[in-house]
Amino acid sequence: MLSILPFILVISATQPVQPVVIDTAEFTIEMTPRTPDQMRSFYEARGFPVEMLDEISRYCFITTGITNKGKDKLWLDLSQWEYSSGGKIIERRHRSQWKAHWQKTGRPKSSQATFRWTLMPETLDYLPGEREGGNVTLPFTSGHFTLEASFRTGDDKKGEIINIRTDKLFCAEDPEQ
Repeated sequence: MLSILPFILVISATQPVQPVVIDTAEFTIEMTPRTPDQMRSFYEARGFPVEMLDEISRYCFITTGITNKGKDKLWLDLSQWEYSSGGKIIERRHRSQWKAHWQKTGRPKSSQATFRWTLMPETLDYLPGEREGGNVTLPFTSGHFTLEASFRTGDDKKGEIINIRTDKLFCAEDPEQ
């Protein structure tokens, strides 16, 4: 029996992280922290150069999916999302910052386009029943941190404003090898 124990521990260490789910009457948001190895493997399989993979591995990726369950249009605006830890703001790396960096460092355009495609849109309208998502990137932060976010509703963004908060987010780490 003791010889099976290390094998069981390895299996449990590689299990995926469960998403943080916020479920309201209007929408469901699922946020899944990804390990650096997960993100490196994903982009490596798409032919990214090693230099890009090394940079990507230094960031915290949260794969986020939003489903509009309401009857009104739901508006995503990532400028209305604030991440914090210990009372200090965690600055999200904006897709325009990634674009400028990749261009400045001369990374392949195909990799730049693929990377941009995997990021959460900065703004988006969700029709009733629509689901969309992508990755949010943050500097690596130890421990749990907070997300406070606001969403507008209605065709003209003049409907109800929905505010959410969670203290359950974290940056996933690779299991020790």
